[in-house]
Amino acid sequence: MGADDKYLDLFENAPCGYLVIGADGRIQDANGTFQRWTGFSKEAVCGKRFREILNVAGRMFYETHFAPLLRMQGFFEEVALDIVKADGDILPVLANSLEQRTPAGDVIETRVTLFRATQRRRYERELGEAKRQLEQGLHSAQQTAELREQFIAVLGHDLRNPLASISAGVHMLARNTDPSDEKVAKVLRLMLASIARMSGLIDNVLDFARGRLGGGLGLTRDRGKPIQPTLQQVLDEIRSSYPERQIDVLWNLDGDMIEVDHVRLAQLFSNLMGNAIAHGDPETLIQVTGKFSEGFFDLSVANGGKPIPQAALQRLFQPFYRGDAKGRQQGLGLGLYIASEIARAHGGTLDVVSDMEQTRFSFRMPIS
Repeated sequence: MGADDKYLDLFENAPCGYLVIGADGRIQDANGTFQRWTGFSKEAVCGKRFREILNVAGRMFYETHFAPLLRMQGFFEEVALDIVKADGDILPVLANSLEQRTPAGDVIETRVTLFRATQRRRYERELGEAKRQLEQGLHSAQQTAELREQFIAVLGHDLRNPLASISAGVHMLARNTDPSDEKVAKVLRLMLASIARMSGLIDNVLDFARGRLGGGLGLTRDRGKPIQPTLQQVLDEIRSSYPERQIDVLWNLDGDMIEVDHVRLAQLFSNLMGNAIAHGDPETLIQVTGKFSEGFFDLSVANGGKPIPQAALQRLFQPFYRGDAKGRQQGLGLGLYIASEIARAHGGTLDVVSDMEQTRFSFRMPIS
């Protein structure tokens, strides 16, 4: 086979379609590969304009985008087009085109190579369908989440009324019970502690729902009230509910008239104390420190026990993360999340450090 025959064979049987388009815009030659792919004979396709073998959408894009681009820069690459075959079926292709010009810039001919893109187009369609289904799934998940949070908000609100009735009944029994009857008094104390804990859980649920539904945690700041009595009241309630736990306290809050939401601060402190009770070693002290230092209010709660695993530290302030709480301290896993939101609402931070010696939660906020 001579050199001319080799080049002819390369043109006719190349693994891609070849078209040669004259200066008048009409197809002058089409290789054998193109003919086999499309079912057109050379005689049937020669004389046609390139746009005539494209589908309607392809014609529009070719005339408005690719032909002007070819005129301007003399080539285009990897253009997705659909060839209409002789039997009317569609052949998806990727087209590269290059103009041959005279030194004066006049077009001699345009060479077009076509590569089958059936698999690529199928992949693109499947990818588009997967994206559409994913977007639908995300939309559905978002709707479900919103509905769930609305349900939580309604549930938390509706639980308050029966709990208030139970609390009123227990307090009435406590007033009318013989104080010398230690057994009954102990049961009533446990009931009051459970009511207080349930009330705290409902508050956490409502705060969570309010934050997720866009209301955020509202603050009512007050500068005319010292904060130590607020913290001490929480501490007294914890000691009453858990008399067996040893709590060491260090207050250094002289001149403590700072602008803070006392109800929210008490909630934050109560959640930190509840966490220490739930996860700390019952044989070790819980250490509480509150102080003013260099323009900041610092409050920390530390307990002994096993350190928090590093993986758990990353999730500690996420909602519904419960750790390994046991017994009566099992809850919804919202306490630390709500505490961190209260800290953030005050412009402060809530951090944790945990090692073999102790686990310490520290709230810090700037004093305005």
